[in-house]
Amino acid sequence: MMRLKQLALLALAGILQTSALASGLQVAPTTLTLQATQNADGLWLSNTGDTPISAQVRVYRWTQESGEDKETPSREVLVSPPMIQLAVNDRQLVRIIRTGAPPSEAEAAYRVVIDELPLPGSGPTKGVQFVLRYSVPVFMASADSAAGPQLSWKMRREGERTVLEVANTGRVHAQLADLQFADARGKKTELHGGLLGYVLPGAQMRWQLKVPPAAFSGGGTLETLINGSATQQNIPPIEPAR
Repeated sequence: MMRLKQLALLALAGILQTSALASGLQVAPTTLTLQATQNADGLWLSNTGDTPISAQVRVYRWTQESGEDKETPSREVLVSPPMIQLAVNDRQLVRIIRTGAPPSEAEAAYRVVIDELPLPGSGPTKGVQFVLRYSVPVFMASADSAAGPQLSWKMRREGERTVLEVANTGRVHAQLADLQFADARGKKTELHGGLLGYVLPGAQMRWQLKVPPAAFSGGGTLETLINGSATQQNIPPIEPAR
C-alpha cells in the first residue's frame, strides 16, 4: 500500500510538472513607461511552449489607498488587440495606447493584466492545467516628472512586529528592492531580497518585515535599490513598546 501511494504521488508530480512546462507564455518588457511625448508603446507576448496559447489583455487604473494597492477597470488606456492567439514559437505585439492628454502633474499608473486562457476542451480528464497571469506596471509620465520620487521612511512597532512605512511626495513612482539594514555598529541584516513593491506618487505604503523590532532599537542605515539605483537612508531608532 505504501509503495502504491508513493507511485501515485510521483505520477501526480509528473502531471503537475508537465502542465507547468507546457505553458510558455512570456511577456516583455516587465514594466513600461510612456513619456509625455508618446501616445503609444507596446508589449511583446510570445509562446515558448509546445502548444498554442490564447490570452486576454485588460487594463486597470492603479492607485494606492491606506497602504494597499487598488485596481479599477479603465478606458484611459487601451490595448490592441485585447485577445491573442499564439501558435508555437509565435509572438504578437500588443499596443498600449493613451486615449487622452498626458497627466498634467504627477505620473499616472496602470496595470496591464495578461491572462492565459484554458485551451478549448481542457478539463479534469486531461490532468491539472496551470493558467498564467502577468500584471505589468505601465506608467504615463507627466511633462514635469524628471525630479524623481521624494520618499520619507519610518520603522514602526506593532506589537512584536516591525512595519516599514514609506511615503512618496514626488511626482514619479518608486520601485523598492533588495532591502538591507546596517545598525550603528555596521552589522547588516537582510530585510527583503528582490522586489518589495512600489510607492506611487502621493501615496504611502507599508510592509511587515520578518525582522523583530529589537533589531532597530538603535537606529541605523537602510540600504535599498530605488528604481534600480542604490540608495542609503538614515533610520531613527524604532519607537519603544508601550
